[in-house]
Amino acid sequence: MSAILAQQLDKIYPTDPPVQALDKVELDVKPGEFIALLGPSGCGKSTLLNLVAGFEKASAGSLTVDGKAVDKPGPDRGVVFQEAALFPWLSVWENVIFGPKTQGLPASSYEARAHDMLRIVGLSDFKNHLPVQLSGGMRQRVGIARILTMGSKVLLMDEPFGALDAQTRLSMQELLLTVWQQLKPTIVFVTHDIDEALFLADTVYVMSARPGRIQARITVPLSRPRTIEDTTSENFNAMKREILKQIRH
Repeated sequence: MSAILAQQLDKIYPTDPPVQALDKVELDVKPGEFIALLGPSGCGKSTLLNLVAGFEKASAGSLTVDGKAVDKPGPDRGVVFQEAALFPWLSVWENVIFGPKTQGLPASSYEARAHDMLRIVGLSDFKNHLPVQLSGGMRQRVGIARILTMGSKVLLMDEPFGALDAQTRLSMQELLLTVWQQLKPTIVFVTHDIDEALFLADTVYVMSARPGRIQARITVPLSRPRTIEDTTSENFNAMKREILKQIRH
C-alpha cells in the first residue's frame, strides 16, 4: 500500500479569474520513503503539501493517506513549517507534549516517547528553556520533536530550514537524516534548493511552473547514510544538472 497516493489531483482557487494551482498531479509515496517536492516559487509545492495535510481540499482527483481519503487534518500527519510556531509562554518540554496532552491522553502514553524525541534531536538538556532562549535551529528541533511525539507516521515539511543560515541549515539537514534513519517516518519535504533535495531525499519530484504538474520523478541513487561529501561527487553534480534542465524547461 502507498503511504500517500495522489491521482489526477487538481486545485483551482475560485478567484476572479480562477487560478489553477495544480493540474493532474500524480504522486505515489511508499511507507518510510523520503521524497522532496522541488520547483520554482509559485509552482504549487506548498499547495500540494496543504492538500496532503488536509488544510485544503482538492478540486478534482483523489488523495489518500494509508488508503484513507484525506478530508481533514489528522494526527497521523504532522506539519513542520518554516517557522517553528512554538507557544512562547511554554517550555520546550511543554511544547513537545502539547499535542497528546490536549487530547487528554494519559501522561504514561507519551512522556517516555517525548523524552526519546528530545534526546534524538539533541535537546534533553534544554527541556526547561523557553523558545526565546533558543536559536532558530534549536526551535526547529523542538518543532520536529513535537510532531514525532504525537506519533505522526507522515511528516510534511514546508521549507523548514529556509530561514536558517547556511551552517545551521546543513546541521539541521544532517539531523533530519539521523531522525529519519532511526524512526523511518514517511517524509514529504518541500524545497526550492536542488542540493538540499538531492542530499535528503530518496526520490525528487520536479514540479513545473503554475499550474503545477509533476514534470519529472528522479530516483536519487546515493547510498545511505549520506554525508556532506556526497554533494561533491560527479554523480551528484550530474543529477543536479539534469534537474536544472528540467526546471528551465
